[in-house]
Amino acid sequence: MILSASGWRKVFAASGDEQDKSPEITETDRSIAVIAADVFFDYISKLTGQSSPVIALGIDARPTGPALADAMIHALIKKGAIIQYSAVTSAPEIMAYAKKLDGFIYISASHNPVGHNGIKFGTNDGGVLCAAENAKLVEDFLKRLKDDKGVVEAIKQAYSCTTSELKSVYDVKDSSKHNALSAYKNFINETITGTDDKEYQTDFFSMLDAYITKNPIGVVCDFNGSSRYQSIDRDYFKERKINFYSINDFEIAHEIIPEAENLVHVAAEMERLHKEGYNEVVLGYMPDCDGDRGNIVYWDEKAGKAVILKAQEVFSLSVLAELTYSIWQHSDEKDFKPAVAVNCPTSMRIEEIAKALGAEVFRAEVGEANVVNLAREKRSEGYTVRILGEGSNGGTITYPAAVRDPLNTIFALLKLLMMRDGGIYQLWCNKSGWKYKEDFTLTDIIDSLPKYTTTGVSEPRAVLKVKTTDHSKLKAAFQKAFEADWKKKSADLKKKYGIESWEAVITNGTKETCDVKDFSKSGKGGLKVLFKDKDKKPVAFIWMRGSGTEPVFRIMCDVKGDNADMEKALLEWETDLIKKADK
Repeated sequence: MILSASGWRKVFAASGDEQDKSPEITETDRSIAVIAADVFFDYISKLTGQSSPVIALGIDARPTGPALADAMIHALIKKGAIIQYSAVTSAPEIMAYAKKLDGFIYISASHNPVGHNGIKFGTNDGGVLCAAENAKLVEDFLKRLKDDKGVVEAIKQAYSCTTSELKSVYDVKDSSKHNALSAYKNFINETITGTDDKEYQTDFFSMLDAYITKNPIGVVCDFNGSSRYQSIDRDYFKERKINFYSINDFEIAHEIIPEAENLVHVAAEMERLHKEGYNEVVLGYMPDCDGDRGNIVYWDEKAGKAVILKAQEVFSLSVLAELTYSIWQHSDEKDFKPAVAVNCPTSMRIEEIAKALGAEVFRAEVGEANVVNLAREKRSEGYTVRILGEGSNGGTITYPAAVRDPLNTIFALLKLLMMRDGGIYQLWCNKSGWKYKEDFTLTDIIDSLPKYTTTGVSEPRAVLKVKTTDHSKLKAAFQKAFEADWKKKSADLKKKYGIESWEAVITNGTKETCDVKDFSKSGKGGLKVLFKDKDKKPVAFIWMRGSGTEPVFRIMCDVKGDNADMEKALLEWETDLIKKADK
Protein backbone atom coordinates (compact mmCIF):
# COMPACT_ATOMS: atom_id res chain seq x y z
CA MET A 1 0.00 0.00 0.00
CA ILE A 2 1.33 3.43 -0.97
CA LEU A 3 1.16 5.80 2.01
CA SER A 4 2.00 9.23 0.59
CA ALA A 5 0.68 12.63 1.68
CA SER A 6 -1.38 12.84 -1.51
CA GLY A 7 -3.19 9.63 -0.62
CA TRP A 8 -2.95 6.12 0.83
CA ARG A 9 -3.61 3.90 -2.18
CA LYS A 10 -3.91 0.30 -3.30
CA VAL A 11 -6.15 -1.97 -5.35
CA PHE A 12 -9.20 -2.41 -3.10
CA ALA A 13 -11.28 -4.43 -5.57
CA ALA A 14 -11.66 -7.84 -3.94
CA SER A 15 -10.35 -9.62 -7.04
CA GLY A 16 -7.06 -7.70 -6.96
CA ASP A 17 -7.67 -6.62 -10.58
CA GLU A 18 -7.05 -2.89 -11.00
CA GLN A 19 -9.66 -2.74 -13.79
CA ASP A 20 -12.37 -4.52 -11.75
CA LYS A 21 -15.56 -2.44 -11.41
CA SER A 22 -17.16 -4.62 -8.72
CA PRO A 23 -18.01 -2.98 -5.35
CA GLU A 24 -16.78 -5.77 -3.06
CA ILE A 25 -13.75 -5.40 -0.80
CA THR A 26 -12.02 -8.05 1.32
CA GLU A 27 -12.27 -8.35 5.09
CA THR A 28 -8.59 -7.42 5.29
CA ASP A 29 -9.28 -4.17 3.44
CA ARG A 30 -12.28 -3.51 5.67
CA SER A 31 -9.88 -3.77 8.59
CA ILE A 32 -7.51 -1.32 6.91
CA ALA A 33 -10.36 1.20 6.57
CA VAL A 34 -11.32 0.83 10.24
CA ILE A 35 -7.74 1.26 11.50
CA ALA A 36 -7.20 4.27 9.20
CA ALA A 37 -10.37 5.91 10.56
CA ASP A 38 -9.29 5.23 14.15
CA VAL A 39 -5.86 6.73 13.50
CA PHE A 40 -7.27 9.89 11.95
CA PHE A 41 -9.87 10.35 14.69
CA ASP A 42 -7.18 10.20 17.38
CA TYR A 43 -5.01 12.62 15.39
CA ILE A 44 -7.75 15.22 14.77
CA SER A 45 -9.12 14.88 18.31
CA LYS A 46 -5.70 15.62 19.77
CA LEU A 47 -5.04 18.44 17.28
CA THR A 48 -8.34 20.23 17.95
CA GLY A 49 -8.79 19.31 21.60
CA GLN A 50 -12.27 18.03 20.71
CA SER A 51 -13.53 14.74 22.12
CA SER A 52 -16.18 14.66 19.39
CA PRO A 53 -14.60 16.38 16.37
CA VAL A 54 -16.79 17.12 13.35
CA ILE A 55 -15.39 15.15 10.40
CA ALA A 56 -16.53 15.38 6.78
CA LEU A 57 -16.48 12.03 4.99
CA GLY A 58 -16.89 11.65 1.24
CA ILE A 59 -16.10 9.30 -1.63
CA ASP A 60 -15.40 9.62 -5.32
CA ALA A 61 -17.41 7.59 -7.83
CA ARG A 62 -15.42 4.34 -7.64
CA PRO A 63 -17.39 1.16 -6.97
CA THR A 64 -15.49 0.27 -3.77
CA GLY A 65 -16.10 3.68 -2.18
CA PRO A 66 -19.36 2.87 -0.34
CA ALA A 67 -17.91 -0.26 1.30
CA LEU A 68 -14.81 1.59 2.52
CA ALA A 69 -16.92 4.52 3.74
CA ASP A 70 -19.25 2.18 5.62
CA ALA A 71 -16.32 0.61 7.47
CA MET A 72 -15.03 4.05 8.39
CA ILE A 73 -18.46 5.21 9.52
CA HIS A 74 -18.67 2.21 11.88
CA ALA A 75 -15.27 3.08 13.34
CA LEU A 76 -15.90 6.83 13.66
CA ILE A 77 -19.28 6.32 15.36
CA LYS A 78 -17.70 4.24 18.13
CA LYS A 79 -14.84 6.74 18.49
CA GLY A 80 -17.39 9.49 19.11
CA ALA A 81 -17.03 11.59 15.95
CA ILE A 82 -19.76 13.81 14.57
CA ILE A 83 -19.84 12.55 10.97
CA GLN A 84 -20.93 14.63 7.99
CA TYR A 85 -21.18 11.96 5.28
CA SER A 86 -21.87 13.46 1.84
CA ALA A 87 -21.37 10.25 -0.21
CA VAL A 88 -20.13 11.00 -3.77
CA THR A 89 -18.35 14.34 -3.48
CA SER A 90 -15.56 15.97 -5.47
CA ALA A 91 -12.22 16.65 -3.77
CA PRO A 92 -12.45 20.47 -4.04
CA GLU A 93 -16.01 20.27 -2.70
CA ILE A 94 -15.21 18.31 0.47
CA MET A 95 -12.14 20.44 1.15
CA ALA A 96 -14.22 23.63 0.87
CA TYR A 97 -16.87 22.11 3.15
CA ALA A 98 -14.30 20.99 5.74
CA LYS A 99 -13.05 24.57 6.18
CA LYS A 100 -16.00 25.05 8.56
CA LEU A 101 -15.47 21.71 10.33
CA ASP A 102 -12.55 20.05 12.11
CA GLY A 103 -11.24 17.87 9.30
CA PHE A 104 -12.07 15.45 6.50
CA ILE A 105 -11.50 11.94 5.20
CA TYR A 106 -11.87 11.53 1.47
CA ILE A 107 -11.95 8.09 -0.15
CA SER A 108 -10.43 8.30 -3.61
CA ALA A 109 -7.56 7.10 -5.78
CA SER A 110 -7.62 10.22 -7.98
CA HIS A 111 -6.62 9.36 -11.57
CA ASN A 112 -5.64 5.71 -10.94
CA PRO A 113 -7.56 2.80 -12.56
CA VAL A 114 -11.07 2.00 -11.35
CA GLY A 115 -10.12 -0.99 -9.15
CA HIS A 116 -7.82 1.21 -7.07
CA ASN A 117 -9.02 3.29 -4.17
CA GLY A 118 -7.41 5.28 -1.42
CA ILE A 119 -7.75 7.65 1.51
CA LYS A 120 -6.88 11.35 1.80
CA PHE A 121 -6.82 13.17 5.12
CA GLY A 122 -7.00 16.86 5.93
CA THR A 123 -7.83 19.42 8.58
CA ASN A 124 -9.79 22.61 7.83
CA ASP A 125 -7.09 24.50 5.94
CA GLY A 126 -8.47 23.56 2.52
CA GLY A 127 -5.97 20.88 1.54
CA VAL A 128 -4.56 17.46 2.40
CA LEU A 129 -2.13 16.97 5.26
CA CYS A 130 1.46 17.95 4.54
CA ALA A 131 4.15 15.25 4.38
CA ALA A 132 5.30 15.78 7.98
CA GLU A 133 1.78 15.45 9.41
CA ASN A 134 0.95 12.52 7.13
CA ALA A 135 4.09 10.78 8.39
CA LYS A 136 2.67 10.88 11.93
CA LEU A 137 -0.48 9.10 10.75
CA VAL A 138 1.51 6.56 8.75
CA GLU A 139 3.69 5.70 11.74
CA ASP A 140 0.64 5.17 13.96
CA PHE A 141 -1.22 3.24 11.23
CA LEU A 142 1.63 0.78 10.61
CA LYS A 143 2.19 0.31 14.33
CA ARG A 144 -1.47 -0.61 14.88
CA LEU A 145 -1.56 -2.99 11.92
CA LYS A 146 1.31 -4.97 13.45
CA ASP A 147 -0.78 -5.59 16.58
CA ASP A 148 -3.05 -8.47 15.49
CA LYS A 149 -5.01 -8.50 18.73
CA GLY A 150 -5.44 -4.74 18.54
CA VAL A 151 -6.81 -5.00 15.01
CA VAL A 152 -9.31 -7.68 16.03
CA GLU A 153 -10.45 -5.54 18.97
CA ALA A 154 -10.77 -2.42 16.76
CA ILE A 155 -12.97 -4.33 14.30
CA LYS A 156 -15.07 -5.75 17.10
CA GLN A 157 -15.51 -2.30 18.61
CA ALA A 158 -16.39 -0.66 15.27
CA TYR A 159 -19.03 -3.23 14.36
CA SER A 160 -20.66 -3.07 17.77
CA CYS A 161 -22.43 0.16 16.80
CA THR A 162 -26.21 -0.06 16.66
CA THR A 163 -28.54 0.16 13.66
CA SER A 164 -29.91 3.44 14.99
CA GLU A 165 -26.42 4.92 15.29
CA LEU A 166 -25.70 4.02 11.67
CA LYS A 167 -29.08 5.31 10.54
CA SER A 168 -28.42 8.68 12.20
CA VAL A 169 -25.38 9.15 9.94
CA TYR A 170 -26.96 7.96 6.70
CA ASP A 171 -30.18 9.90 7.38
CA VAL A 172 -28.33 13.24 7.17
CA LYS A 173 -26.41 12.28 4.02
CA ASP A 174 -28.56 14.50 1.77
CA SER A 175 -28.31 17.39 4.19
CA SER A 176 -24.51 16.99 4.38
CA LYS A 177 -24.31 16.91 0.59
CA HIS A 178 -26.43 20.07 0.34
CA ASN A 179 -24.16 21.85 2.82
CA ALA A 180 -21.04 20.68 0.96
CA LEU A 181 -22.38 21.99 -2.35
CA SER A 182 -23.33 25.33 -0.79
CA ALA A 183 -19.91 25.75 0.84
CA TYR A 184 -18.18 24.84 -2.41
CA LYS A 185 -20.19 27.29 -4.49
CA ASN A 186 -19.42 30.14 -2.10
CA PHE A 187 -15.75 29.20 -2.06
CA ILE A 188 -15.46 28.91 -5.86
CA ASN A 189 -16.87 32.43 -6.14
CA GLU A 190 -14.03 33.58 -3.90
CA THR A 191 -11.31 31.75 -5.82
CA ILE A 192 -12.53 32.94 -9.23
CA THR A 193 -12.77 36.60 -8.18
CA GLY A 194 -9.84 36.62 -5.78
CA THR A 195 -11.83 38.14 -2.92
CA ASP A 196 -14.50 37.31 -0.35
CA ASP A 197 -16.03 40.78 -0.85
CA LYS A 198 -19.59 40.00 -1.97
CA GLU A 199 -20.06 43.39 -3.64
CA TYR A 200 -16.90 42.88 -5.71
CA GLN A 201 -18.04 39.37 -6.62
CA THR A 202 -21.42 40.70 -7.78
CA ASP A 203 -19.76 43.36 -9.95
CA PHE A 204 -17.30 40.86 -11.42
CA PHE A 205 -19.94 38.30 -12.35
CA SER A 206 -22.18 41.03 -13.73
CA MET A 207 -19.34 41.97 -16.07
CA LEU A 208 -18.94 38.32 -17.03
CA ASP A 209 -22.67 37.86 -17.55
CA ALA A 210 -22.89 40.98 -19.72
CA TYR A 211 -20.11 39.73 -21.99
CA ILE A 212 -21.66 36.26 -22.30
CA THR A 213 -25.08 37.74 -23.10
CA LYS A 214 -23.54 39.49 -26.13
CA ASN A 215 -21.08 36.70 -26.94
CA PRO A 216 -22.60 33.29 -26.10
CA ILE A 217 -20.15 30.70 -24.77
CA GLY A 218 -20.57 26.96 -24.42
CA VAL A 219 -18.63 24.40 -22.42
CA VAL A 220 -18.72 20.62 -22.80
CA CYS A 221 -17.65 18.12 -20.13
CA ASP A 222 -16.84 14.42 -20.31
CA PHE A 223 -17.73 13.53 -16.73
CA ASN A 224 -16.59 9.93 -17.30
CA GLY A 225 -18.72 8.91 -14.32
CA SER A 226 -16.66 11.08 -11.97
CA SER A 227 -17.66 12.76 -8.73
CA ARG A 228 -18.04 16.06 -10.56
CA TYR A 229 -21.30 14.88 -12.11
CA GLN A 230 -22.79 15.18 -8.62
CA SER A 231 -21.09 18.50 -7.88
CA ILE A 232 -21.94 22.10 -8.81
CA ASP A 233 -20.66 22.17 -12.41
CA ARG A 234 -23.91 22.02 -14.38
CA ASP A 235 -25.82 24.48 -12.20
CA TYR A 236 -22.85 26.80 -11.83
CA PHE A 237 -22.37 27.22 -15.59
CA LYS A 238 -26.12 27.63 -16.03
CA GLU A 239 -26.18 30.42 -13.42
CA ARG A 240 -23.43 32.19 -15.38
CA LYS A 241 -25.54 31.86 -18.57
CA ILE A 242 -22.91 29.55 -20.09
CA ASN A 243 -24.40 26.75 -22.21
CA PHE A 244 -23.34 23.42 -20.75
CA TYR A 245 -23.20 20.02 -22.45
CA SER A 246 -21.96 16.71 -21.08
CA ILE A 247 -21.27 13.07 -21.92
CA ASN A 248 -20.67 9.92 -19.84
CA ASP A 249 -22.52 11.38 -16.85
CA PHE A 250 -23.06 8.16 -14.91
CA GLU A 251 -20.48 5.66 -16.14
CA ILE A 252 -16.70 5.38 -15.99
CA ALA A 253 -16.59 4.77 -19.74
CA HIS A 254 -12.83 4.85 -20.31
CA GLU A 255 -9.51 5.31 -18.49
CA ILE A 256 -9.65 7.90 -15.71
CA ILE A 257 -6.46 9.93 -16.13
CA PRO A 258 -7.31 13.21 -17.96
CA GLU A 259 -4.45 13.13 -20.45
CA ALA A 260 -4.50 13.41 -24.25
CA GLU A 261 -5.37 9.76 -24.94
CA ASN A 262 -8.60 10.15 -22.92
CA LEU A 263 -9.49 13.71 -23.91
CA VAL A 264 -10.31 12.46 -27.42
CA HIS A 265 -13.87 11.73 -26.25
CA VAL A 266 -14.68 15.28 -25.22
CA ALA A 267 -12.93 16.55 -28.37
CA ALA A 268 -15.16 14.32 -30.50
CA GLU A 269 -18.26 15.58 -28.68
CA MET A 270 -17.18 19.18 -29.26
CA GLU A 271 -16.81 18.50 -33.00
CA ARG A 272 -20.23 16.80 -33.06
CA LEU A 273 -21.81 19.81 -31.40
CA HIS A 274 -20.24 22.17 -33.94
CA LYS A 275 -21.54 20.05 -36.82
CA GLU A 276 -25.02 20.40 -35.33
CA GLY A 277 -24.68 24.19 -35.15
CA TYR A 278 -23.67 24.70 -31.52
CA ASN A 279 -20.82 26.96 -32.54
CA GLU A 280 -20.64 28.77 -29.20
CA VAL A 281 -18.86 25.74 -27.65
CA VAL A 282 -15.25 26.84 -27.23
CA LEU A 283 -14.01 24.88 -24.21
CA GLY A 284 -14.20 21.29 -23.02
CA TYR A 285 -12.80 19.45 -20.01
CA MET A 286 -12.56 15.98 -18.54
CA PRO A 287 -12.09 15.58 -14.77
CA ASP A 288 -10.46 12.62 -13.06
CA CYS A 289 -12.52 10.53 -10.65
CA ASP A 290 -12.13 12.83 -7.62
CA GLY A 291 -12.73 15.90 -9.77
CA ASP A 292 -9.65 17.94 -8.89
CA ARG A 293 -7.97 17.67 -12.28
CA GLY A 294 -9.48 18.57 -15.59
CA ASN A 295 -7.35 19.14 -18.64
CA ILE A 296 -8.69 21.17 -21.52
CA VAL A 297 -9.88 20.91 -25.12
CA TYR A 298 -10.55 24.12 -27.08
CA TRP A 299 -12.12 25.00 -30.42
CA ASP A 300 -9.51 26.21 -32.90
CA GLU A 301 -11.55 28.42 -35.23
CA LYS A 302 -8.65 28.72 -37.66
CA ALA A 303 -8.30 24.95 -38.08
CA GLY A 304 -12.04 24.36 -37.67
CA LYS A 305 -11.59 21.53 -35.15
CA ALA A 306 -11.29 20.65 -31.48
CA VAL A 307 -7.71 20.66 -30.21
CA ILE A 308 -6.43 18.94 -27.07
CA LEU A 309 -4.19 21.21 -25.03
CA LYS A 310 -1.10 19.66 -23.50
CA ALA A 311 -0.93 19.71 -19.71
CA GLN A 312 1.94 22.22 -19.67
CA GLU A 313 -0.03 24.52 -22.01
CA VAL A 314 -3.09 24.35 -19.77
CA PHE A 315 -1.04 25.37 -16.76
CA SER A 316 0.79 28.09 -18.70
CA LEU A 317 -2.51 29.65 -19.80
CA SER A 318 -3.79 29.55 -16.22
CA VAL A 319 -0.61 31.22 -14.97
CA LEU A 320 -0.84 33.87 -17.67
CA ALA A 321 -4.48 34.53 -16.79
CA GLU A 322 -4.19 34.60 -13.02
CA LEU A 323 -0.89 36.50 -12.87
CA THR A 324 -2.25 39.24 -15.11
CA TYR A 325 -5.52 39.23 -13.15
CA SER A 326 -3.57 39.58 -9.90
CA ILE A 327 -1.61 42.51 -11.37
CA TRP A 328 -4.88 44.01 -12.67
CA GLN A 329 -6.27 43.80 -9.12
CA HIS A 330 -3.24 44.81 -7.03
CA SER A 331 -0.71 46.73 -9.17
CA ASP A 332 -1.45 50.00 -7.36
CA GLU A 333 -0.51 48.45 -4.03
CA LYS A 334 2.90 49.61 -2.79
CA ASP A 335 4.15 46.25 -1.46
CA PHE A 336 2.71 44.02 -4.21
CA LYS A 337 5.16 41.21 -5.03
CA PRO A 338 3.62 38.69 -7.47
CA ALA A 339 4.94 35.14 -7.54
CA VAL A 340 4.15 31.65 -8.82
CA ALA A 341 4.84 28.36 -7.03
CA VAL A 342 5.34 25.29 -9.23
CA ASN A 343 6.84 21.82 -9.10
CA CYS A 344 10.32 21.01 -10.37
CA PRO A 345 9.37 19.53 -13.79
CA THR A 346 7.06 22.41 -14.78
CA SER A 347 8.19 23.84 -18.12
CA MET A 348 10.56 26.81 -18.14
CA ARG A 349 7.97 28.75 -20.14
CA ILE A 350 6.56 29.72 -16.72
CA GLU A 351 9.77 31.65 -16.01
CA GLU A 352 9.36 33.49 -19.33
CA ILE A 353 5.75 34.40 -18.57
CA ALA A 354 6.60 35.48 -15.03
CA LYS A 355 9.61 37.53 -16.12
CA ALA A 356 7.52 39.47 -18.65
CA LEU A 357 5.01 40.24 -15.89
CA GLY A 358 7.56 41.11 -13.22
CA ALA A 359 6.85 38.05 -11.08
CA GLU A 360 9.11 35.47 -9.44
CA VAL A 361 8.93 31.69 -9.77
CA PHE A 362 9.62 29.30 -6.90
CA ARG A 363 9.91 25.53 -7.33
CA ALA A 364 9.18 22.60 -5.03
CA GLU A 365 9.43 18.82 -5.29
CA VAL A 366 6.64 17.01 -7.13
CA GLY A 367 3.54 16.64 -4.98
CA GLU A 368 0.58 18.94 -4.55
CA ALA A 369 1.22 19.32 -0.81
CA ASN A 370 4.80 20.47 -1.51
CA VAL A 371 3.66 23.19 -3.92
CA VAL A 372 0.84 24.34 -1.61
CA ASN A 373 3.20 24.58 1.36
CA LEU A 374 5.82 26.41 -0.70
CA ALA A 375 3.19 28.97 -1.69
CA ARG A 376 2.26 29.39 1.99
CA GLU A 377 5.90 29.96 2.88
CA LYS A 378 6.24 32.64 0.20
CA ARG A 379 3.04 34.38 1.28
CA SER A 380 4.48 34.57 4.81
CA GLU A 381 7.47 36.34 3.22
CA GLY A 382 5.22 38.98 1.68
CA TYR A 383 4.62 37.55 -1.82
CA THR A 384 1.21 37.44 -3.47
CA VAL A 385 0.95 33.88 -4.79
CA ARG A 386 -2.37 33.86 -6.61
CA ILE A 387 -1.56 30.91 -8.87
CA LEU A 388 0.34 27.70 -8.16
CA GLY A 389 0.36 24.11 -9.26
CA GLU A 390 2.06 21.29 -11.10
CA GLY A 391 2.51 22.16 -14.75
CA SER A 392 3.64 18.62 -15.48
CA ASN A 393 0.05 17.41 -15.05
CA GLY A 394 -1.85 20.61 -15.83
CA GLY A 395 -2.97 20.93 -12.21
CA THR A 396 -3.99 24.52 -11.46
CA ILE A 397 -4.49 25.73 -7.89
CA THR A 398 -5.96 29.20 -7.48
CA TYR A 399 -5.59 30.86 -4.09
CA PRO A 400 -7.26 30.72 -1.59
CA ALA A 401 -7.88 27.12 -2.74
CA ALA A 402 -5.27 24.56 -1.73
CA VAL A 403 -6.37 21.91 -4.25
CA ARG A 404 -6.62 21.71 -8.03
CA ASP A 405 -9.97 22.52 -9.56
CA PRO A 406 -11.07 22.38 -13.23
CA LEU A 407 -13.64 25.13 -12.64
CA ASN A 408 -10.84 27.52 -11.68
CA THR A 409 -8.99 26.52 -14.85
CA ILE A 410 -12.05 27.09 -17.06
CA PHE A 411 -12.77 30.47 -15.51
CA ALA A 412 -9.12 31.52 -15.80
CA LEU A 413 -9.47 31.04 -19.56
CA LEU A 414 -12.85 32.81 -19.58
CA LYS A 415 -11.26 35.82 -17.86
CA LEU A 416 -8.77 36.06 -20.71
CA LEU A 417 -11.59 35.95 -23.24
CA MET A 418 -14.15 38.20 -21.62
CA MET A 419 -12.04 40.99 -20.09
CA ARG A 420 -11.55 43.02 -23.28
CA ASP A 421 -10.95 46.78 -23.21
CA GLY A 422 -7.90 47.25 -21.02
CA GLY A 423 -8.26 43.61 -20.05
CA ILE A 424 -5.75 41.05 -18.88
CA TYR A 425 -4.81 39.65 -22.30
CA GLN A 426 -4.07 43.19 -23.49
CA LEU A 427 -1.94 43.65 -20.36
CA TRP A 428 -0.04 40.46 -21.27
CA CYS A 429 0.55 41.69 -24.82
CA ASN A 430 1.82 45.05 -23.57
CA LYS A 431 4.22 43.40 -21.11
CA SER A 432 5.43 40.62 -23.43
CA GLY A 433 5.67 42.61 -26.65
CA TRP A 434 3.12 40.40 -28.43
CA LYS A 435 0.95 42.25 -30.96
CA TYR A 436 -2.55 42.78 -29.59
CA LYS A 437 -5.66 42.68 -31.76
CA GLU A 438 -9.12 43.61 -30.55
CA ASP A 439 -10.95 40.62 -32.02
CA PHE A 440 -8.64 38.05 -30.41
CA THR A 441 -9.71 34.45 -29.78
CA LEU A 442 -8.40 31.72 -27.50
CA THR A 443 -6.28 30.51 -30.43
CA ASP A 444 -4.57 33.91 -30.51
CA ILE A 445 -3.90 33.73 -26.77
CA ILE A 446 -2.37 30.26 -27.11
CA ASP A 447 -0.19 31.47 -29.98
CA SER A 448 1.21 34.17 -27.67
CA LEU A 449 2.62 31.63 -25.20
CA PRO A 450 6.40 31.16 -25.18
CA LYS A 451 7.24 28.12 -27.32
CA TYR A 452 8.64 25.05 -25.58
CA THR A 453 8.76 21.33 -26.39
CA THR A 454 8.08 19.19 -23.34
CA THR A 455 7.68 15.46 -22.65
CA GLY A 456 4.11 14.57 -21.69
CA VAL A 457 3.79 13.02 -18.23
CA SER A 458 1.66 10.11 -19.47
CA GLU A 459 3.79 9.23 -22.49
CA PRO A 460 5.25 5.70 -22.27
CA ARG A 461 8.77 7.08 -22.74
CA ALA A 462 8.29 9.25 -19.62
CA VAL A 463 8.02 6.21 -17.33
CA LEU A 464 10.87 3.82 -16.53
CA LYS A 465 10.92 0.72 -14.39
CA VAL A 466 14.18 0.41 -12.50
CA LYS A 467 15.63 -2.35 -10.34
CA THR A 468 17.51 -0.07 -7.92
CA THR A 469 15.31 0.79 -4.93
CA ASP A 470 17.90 3.13 -3.38
CA HIS A 471 17.34 6.29 -5.40
CA SER A 472 20.39 8.05 -3.92
CA LYS A 473 22.56 5.19 -5.12
CA LEU A 474 20.93 5.24 -8.55
CA LYS A 475 21.46 8.99 -8.93
CA ALA A 476 25.08 8.73 -7.84
CA ALA A 477 25.63 6.12 -10.56
CA PHE A 478 23.74 8.33 -13.02
CA GLN A 479 26.02 11.26 -12.17
CA LYS A 480 29.11 9.17 -12.85
CA ALA A 481 27.73 8.04 -16.21
CA PHE A 482 26.51 11.54 -17.10
CA GLU A 483 29.80 13.28 -16.34
CA ALA A 484 31.74 10.68 -18.34
CA ASP A 485 29.37 11.08 -21.28
CA TRP A 486 29.42 14.89 -21.04
CA LYS A 487 33.15 14.88 -21.75
CA LYS A 488 32.53 12.83 -24.89
CA LYS A 489 29.40 14.64 -26.10
CA SER A 490 29.94 18.29 -25.09
CA ALA A 491 31.36 19.40 -28.45
CA ASP A 492 28.48 17.75 -30.31
CA LEU A 493 25.89 19.22 -27.92
CA LYS A 494 27.36 22.68 -28.49
CA LYS A 495 27.32 22.29 -32.25
CA LYS A 496 23.81 20.81 -32.50
CA TYR A 497 21.92 22.60 -29.72
CA GLY A 498 24.06 25.48 -28.45
CA ILE A 499 24.52 23.75 -25.08
CA GLU A 500 27.77 24.86 -23.45
CA SER A 501 27.33 24.13 -19.74
CA TRP A 502 25.07 22.45 -17.22
CA GLU A 503 23.91 22.82 -13.62
CA ALA A 504 22.34 20.25 -11.31
CA VAL A 505 19.27 21.33 -9.34
CA ILE A 506 17.49 19.25 -6.69
CA THR A 507 14.14 19.61 -4.94
CA ASN A 508 13.19 18.08 -1.61
CA GLY A 509 9.85 19.09 -0.15
CA THR A 510 9.55 22.85 -0.47
CA LYS A 511 13.30 23.41 -0.87
CA GLU A 512 15.09 23.87 -4.19
CA THR A 513 18.89 23.72 -4.17
CA CYS A 514 20.86 24.93 -7.19
CA ASP A 515 24.38 24.18 -8.41
CA VAL A 516 24.50 20.83 -6.63
CA LYS A 517 27.72 18.86 -6.90
CA ASP A 518 26.41 15.55 -5.56
CA PHE A 519 23.32 14.22 -7.40
CA SER A 520 22.65 11.64 -4.67
CA LYS A 521 21.68 14.38 -2.22
CA SER A 522 18.32 14.60 -3.97
CA GLY A 523 17.46 11.21 -2.39
CA LYS A 524 13.86 10.41 -3.28
CA GLY A 525 13.31 14.00 -4.39
CA GLY A 526 13.61 15.54 -7.84
CA LEU A 527 16.84 15.85 -9.82
CA LYS A 528 17.13 18.22 -12.76
CA VAL A 529 20.09 18.83 -15.07
CA LEU A 530 19.72 22.32 -16.50
CA PHE A 531 21.48 22.93 -19.83
CA LYS A 532 22.68 26.47 -20.66
CA ASP A 533 23.91 28.35 -23.74
CA LYS A 534 26.98 30.56 -24.12
CA ASP A 535 25.25 33.37 -22.23
CA LYS A 536 24.49 31.03 -19.31
CA LYS A 537 20.78 31.14 -20.16
CA PRO A 538 18.77 27.90 -19.76
CA VAL A 539 17.80 26.26 -23.06
CA ALA A 540 16.68 22.82 -21.83
CA PHE A 541 16.53 20.46 -18.88
CA ILE A 542 16.21 16.77 -18.16
CA TRP A 543 14.51 15.67 -14.93
CA MET A 544 13.94 12.49 -12.93
CA ARG A 545 12.21 11.31 -9.77
CA GLY A 546 10.83 8.08 -8.40
CA SER A 547 7.05 8.31 -8.06
CA GLY A 548 5.69 8.58 -4.54
CA THR A 549 2.35 7.05 -5.54
CA GLU A 550 3.28 4.50 -8.20
CA PRO A 551 6.12 1.92 -8.48
CA VAL A 552 7.80 3.74 -11.37
CA PHE A 553 10.62 6.19 -12.10
CA ARG A 554 9.47 9.29 -13.98
CA ILE A 555 11.62 11.24 -16.42
CA MET A 556 11.07 14.16 -18.78
CA CYS A 557 12.75 16.81 -20.91
CA ASP A 558 11.89 20.46 -21.54
CA VAL A 559 13.39 22.36 -24.49
CA LYS A 560 13.09 26.03 -25.41
CA GLY A 561 11.41 26.50 -28.81
CA ASP A 562 9.61 24.15 -31.17
CA ASN A 563 12.32 21.51 -31.31
CA ALA A 564 10.99 17.95 -31.06
CA ASP A 565 14.27 16.46 -32.32
CA MET A 566 16.25 18.06 -29.49
CA GLU A 567 13.69 16.98 -26.87
CA LYS A 568 13.73 13.42 -28.19
CA ALA A 569 17.53 13.24 -28.28
CA LEU A 570 18.02 14.58 -24.77
CA LEU A 571 15.34 12.30 -23.31
CA GLU A 572 16.85 9.26 -25.03
CA TRP A 573 20.24 10.23 -23.63
CA GLU A 574 18.77 10.50 -20.13
CA THR A 575 17.04 7.13 -20.56
CA ASP A 576 20.25 5.43 -21.68
CA LEU A 577 22.20 6.91 -18.76
CA ILE A 578 19.61 5.75 -16.21
CA LYS A 579 19.62 2.24 -17.67
CA LYS A 580 23.40 2.24 -17.52
CA ALA A 581 23.28 3.37 -13.87
CA ASP A 582 20.62 0.80 -12.97
CA LYS A 583 22.86 -2.26 -12.85
